[in-house]
Amino acid sequence: MPIFTTVPGARRQIRASAGLALLVWAMLGPAPTALAASAGLMLDALTWTEVRDRIVAGQTTVLLPIGGTEQSGPHLVLGKHNVRVQALAGQIAQALGQALVAPVLAYVPEGSIDPPAAHMRFTGTISIPESAFEAVLESAARSFKRHGFKAVVLLGDHGGYQKNLERVAAKLKREWGPAGCQVIALTEYYRAAQAGHAELLAARGFSKAEIGTHAGLADTALALAVDPALVRRDLLAQAAKGGEAQGVYGDPRRATAELGQIGVDHIVETSLAALRKRLGRP
Repeated sequence: MPIFTTVPGARRQIRASAGLALLVWAMLGPAPTALAASAGLMLDALTWTEVRDRIVAGQTTVLLPIGGTEQSGPHLVLGKHNVRVQALAGQIAQALGQALVAPVLAYVPEGSIDPPAAHMRFTGTISIPESAFEAVLESAARSFKRHGFKAVVLLGDHGGYQKNLERVAAKLKREWGPAGCQVIALTEYYRAAQAGHAELLAARGFSKAEIGTHAGLADTALALAVDPALVRRDLLAQAAKGGEAQGVYGDPRRATAELGQIGVDHIVETSLAALRKRLGRP
């Protein structure tokens, strides 16, 4: 029945249902999300005048989160990196202060398209040439510099393009010099997400084979901590059994949000320490 029905009884019923829903919302509050606390830091959620005024007020660091659209086994969604890096970038920006978060870059190099290689062997993966990827990063940094940002932080959640981030940062550093806008390839973020999180899990008794390097225990746990909707729990056993043939390098069956939160905390803390050092902030 349409919500704008002209039947009086139906209108009363709709108003009663809406009133009950509002009462429940008021009592329990909205469901928490990983981005809720940092929502006001998202560049694309602001108007141009709001961004201008924030830059004038000293909010001159911008984090550019970079994800990727790639397979992660039958149990993790293709946009895992995109959701994760936006959520963690928000936490980092909030703790750092005087920072905004740019829109996530979801189109990244993922291997040869024809013939398909690496993740491109699996349906749904999107790949672009490294030259195109670097051109987008460079143009984004130039845009931010033009608007008055003093530091651009390239925050990559995927390992395959870390060298590209460093190459772009080095190029712009040579061009702009030490007194210009800083472009920082924060590779410490990715190392914390991979090696750092794996070491913390190994210290808790999990094997290297189970922790894995892609779509295994560590990767799946991080996804659960950021947003449980990223994981198809009913397919964890299938993912473990399928192994590399299904794009899984590790065993995700014992993954939990609690194990993922260990990684989230480590990534945020490590990234903050590295970024404050690079920016010269206490």
